[in-house]
Amino acid sequence: MKISDLLKSKGGDVVTIRPDATVSDLLALLNDHGIGAVVVSDDGQSISGIVSERDIVRHLHSTGAGLVEAPVSQIMTSEVQTCEPGHLIADIESTMTQGRFRHLPVIVDDKLAGIVSIGDVVKGRISSLQAERDQLEGYIHQ
Repeated sequence: MKISDLLKSKGGDVVTIRPDATVSDLLALLNDHGIGAVVVSDDGQSISGIVSERDIVRHLHSTGAGLVEAPVSQIMTSEVQTCEPGHLIADIESTMTQGRFRHLPVIVDDKLAGIVSIGDVVKGRISSLQAERDQLEGYIHQ
């Protein structure tokens, strides 16, 4: 199974935020969309960074409540690991596990085309395993 298979079922919509937006704006986006990470982008297509709930907690601990008025660029991860639709889910699982992150932007021609979360990856793997199980049961019953 490939990343493109996940995107077919979940879609390619990605919530983005500008680097100069405040952490307060970020909190509202995360809450409104029920998501755990947002891609930081000036234009909605390029990737300047990524910021997650975990980033907020880490910086809030060290900076204090004033963090909510700081720009997102102050807390974002600038070196973003990405993938492409042709990548295998098994490879992405390994990348996410080793890198200890839960969200991976998908790019096509250096433009943002989607995002996959560890939840999407797990859901895809379960789907794949269920299909394999159904095939084996069908084979046994024939």
